[in-house]
Amino acid sequence: MPCWHLYVVRTVDNCLYTGIATDVQRRLGEHLSQGKKGARYLRAHKPRELAFSVPVGSRGLALKVERRFKKLQKASKERIVSAGHLAFDRESGKIDIPRCNGLRGGRSTQA
Repeated sequence: MPCWHLYVVRTVDNCLYTGIATDVQRRLGEHLSQGKKGARYLRAHKPRELAFSVPVGSRGLALKVERRFKKLQKASKERIVSAGHLAFDRESGKIDIPRCNGLRGGRSTQA
C-alpha cells in the first residue's frame, strides 16, 4: 500500500494550494507544466514552490487531513508551513495547530 502525502504549494500571488499525492515531486511537476493533469486552480494562480509536504499514511487518512487543513485560516496554515511539521490524529485527521509565540491567545487548538 503506497504512502500518501499532504503537500502545500505556494503560488506567485502568495496563495496556498493543498493536495494529496503518493509522489509529491511528480505531482508538483504536473502542476508546474500547466497541462491537463495539473489542478485547475493552479492554472489561474501559477505555482511558485513546494512550501511543505508531510507523509500521512493511507489515502483515507490523507483525505481527512486534507479536508481539515483546507478549512484552516490562512494564518494557521502559514504557522504549520513555517514550523515544517504537521501533527494530526491518526484516526480522525484532527490537526494540532502550532502555538503562536508572542501573540495574545496563542494557544494550540484543534481543527
